[in-house]
Amino acid sequence: MRALIIDDERLARKELSGMLKQFVHIDIVGECSNGEEAVKKIEALRPDLIFLDIQMPGKDGFEVLSELSFVPKVIFVTAYDEFALKAFEVSALDYLLKPVETERLADALKRLENDESEESKKDMAQLSRLSEFDQIFLKDGDKCWFVSLSEISKFQSEGNYVRVYFKGVKPMILKSLNTLETRLDSKVFFRANRKFIINLKWIDKMENWFNGGLKVYLKDGSEVEVSRRQAAKFKEALSI
Repeated sequence: MRALIIDDERLARKELSGMLKQFVHIDIVGECSNGEEAVKKIEALRPDLIFLDIQMPGKDGFEVLSELSFVPKVIFVTAYDEFALKAFEVSALDYLLKPVETERLADALKRLENDESEESKKDMAQLSRLSEFDQIFLKDGDKCWFVSLSEISKFQSEGNYVRVYFKGVKPMILKSLNTLETRLDSKVFFRANRKFIINLKWIDKMENWFNGGLKVYLKDGSEVEVSRRQAAKFKEALSI
């Protein structure tokens, strides 16, 4: 498993790197000393796992996650326990306090192993497009989420932002719907009209609508119109 260590303290990076050498399945592919560098290296190297410090000059650990289009597994490593709750709110795999103990590190990696075995069917090689099994990191104000794309029923364009609907919440992200469309699996996510992308697996039922369009009813109780222009493509996508 390819891992990246992110910490502004050189000695902390060196100590953790040394401890990880006893875990033969962990391959350290790089180190970063600040959040700015971390964002660039994560996007470039696409590691499977990051050991992420929280308090760093410039971007902190949470800000790093909020800027990523690709989110690997995350184990936070920090000297402060005050961020523990927030760390688990963003579904971090684990939260290690400095100085890191070998036994505690082993527990975290064992948890990672178990998590990986549950996802063994995922094809981690396909990184250009996001599949329904991929997780994305969302940040809206002070709230953060890790969410699987399969849990998202739809995306709605609102100016320069996109509203994301999942689990009864609907945070806003600074993205365009067009940009999202290029990253999402077209076999699962369909551009219903200029304002909505819907998850085809969330469709409950549909009916003919005005001007040759369709109305789709999603399992979360919401309704979305498929434009006349998109109706033929929609029927083709569902093979009807």
